Amino acid sequence: MSIPAVEDSWGRIDAWLLRHAPVSHALLRPPAAPSDIRAAERALGVRFHSDLVASLSCHDGVELQPGAPVLTHYGPLSCVADIVKSTSFLRGIGADVPDDEALDEEGEEGDDDELATYWHHDWLLVTLGIGWQSSDGLFLSCHPGRNWGRLGRYFDEDTPSFTGWASLRHALADLADALERGRPFDGRIPLAYEGALLWEAETTAVPDPVSPLALAAESAEPEPEPPAPSEPLVPVGRSSGAYLAMVRHRIPAPPPPNQPDVVFAEHLTPAELLRRLGAIPDTVRPRTRARARKAADSTWAAYRPMVRAGSVGGWAYATQEGGAAQFARPEVLRRVSAGTRAVALTRRGPEVQVTVAEDGVPGPEDVRHVLSPREGGGDLWPGSTAAYARFLAGLEEEFGITYRPDDDTDAELTSALLLPVLEDVDRAAGQYVGTVRDFDLAALIERTPPARLRTAMAAQLGRLAAETRFDVYDEVSDALARTSFGETVDLSPDSLLDLRIRTLTAEAWAARQRVSGQRAWRDDNDPVTQSDFSAWALRVEAARALREFVHAGAPTAAATILSRRMSAHWRAELAADLEG
Repeated sequence: MSIPAVEDSWGRIDAWLLRHAPVSHALLRPPAAPSDIRAAERALGVRFHSDLVASLSCHDGVELQPGAPVLTHYGPLSCVADIVKSTSFLRGIGADVPDDEALDEEGEEGDDDELATYWHHDWLLVTLGIGWQSSDGLFLSCHPGRNWGRLGRYFDEDTPSFTGWASLRHALADLADALERGRPFDGRIPLAYEGALLWEAETTAVPDPVSPLALAAESAEPEPEPPAPSEPLVPVGRSSGAYLAMVRHRIPAPPPPNQPDVVFAEHLTPAELLRRLGAIPDTVRPRTRARARKAADSTWAAYRPMVRAGSVGGWAYATQEGGAAQFARPEVLRRVSAGTRAVALTRRGPEVQVTVAEDGVPGPEDVRHVLSPREGGGDLWPGSTAAYARFLAGLEEEFGITYRPDDDTDAELTSALLLPVLEDVDRAAGQYVGTVRDFDLAALIERTPPARLRTAMAAQLGRLAAETRFDVYDEVSDALARTSFGETVDLSPDSLLDLRIRTLTAEAWAARQRVSGQRAWRDDNDPVTQSDFSAWALRVEAARALREFVHAGAPTAAATILSRRMSAHWRAELAADLEG
């Protein structure tokens, strides 16, 4: 298939912009003078590739103003003066890095040889990147050889690489095709909005992601291992002769101190404390500390927190034996201390913290913490080890709490996996968002009557839920219907909708951990993939938007909703929703 000439592609690009994006078309600069191109070649000591000369002879870059046409995240095409300026600048930065003149086995310079430098002398930066600066963009190789005229990508925090475009002529032909047919160009869809060219990503997600929680349900909780039978030191047999036994004895390293995160709640029962923490009913059973920790590390747990609960004096307490830390979270302490008071003692590496909350209000003045330096030896944080013991002893004096972690290690305390409570909604988050995806959200909120804005954002929320398949759950579809009619949505703690969102959050967390483990262990056999994690994460983001809409209102939720829309045509859909 023949590739159109640069001039032909620019003719198609001009025609599309003039018809659909006149603002962007007006910012294309006139052709560069041949004398300016020759002067640039002399200044840089490089012969420009014919594709670049042809392109500059159509348009000498663009005017750097809002609405200027850009090549997606590669930025606007540079004018002759900017090519000279950017290339000279990058040569100066890379002056101390020698070019690699190594040859491949056939005696010619290979791709890797030309790329083995910060900035090759014969490269020209032909776009200004996403920030309209010389820190990134597309470069064109004018180095004689197999890469003559080839386009590459440059970013100052990464190594340069060649793109899939064999030349600028190929790139401009792809650009013309993308504009005329509305198809992706370098992964983004071209759109015309308010007279300007925009680029949007068309996000997709797997419709039925693999569920880590379903995989966990198919596996059994590991049972405690039976004690190993004791072997006699000498054989028990028929002979009654004497034996000499040689035993090598190595003094074991002392075990790490038993200092779990623990939360105390006054006048509660262990069962009520577990409920407030979010215990999953089907996982409640007695466990020793060793059994709880073994279960928490198993596939059955699916990375959900494991806690054990007991009582001391007039206080119920829970210790965390595995999973993401919970007891220092304000949302958790608010639930635990509702109608009573709670005290949490937590340790994270060098930091030990005591937090006191009363009747749902964690007080900043009631937070005490110690940060210890790292030291050598078996205990990396001896300062925090001592601080934990000191704080624990202080709880007895201040609150009458007498608790020693070693005392319940072998006790079979009631325990459970948790479905963690949700993070608080930041009611002020949307107030500070001015633009979303180059869209002036602040102006929209200011000029739109509140009732119309709410109706439009409810419709956008419904579209987001459909795109992410967040709406496949009955409690979610019911909530979306209620938002569309302006009715109240029940998002109270432990409601069906709250439990659904917490479950989705647990799915996304477990999928993330499994995918991270695949990278760490290079395991390609895990049924949960990056695509599955992305799909769960998108549903969690849609859930976040719904919670913001219910708890904080449409103006606050608007930023999350619009930033997470998956359709490239969300602007046109928003305009229709505002009109409707």
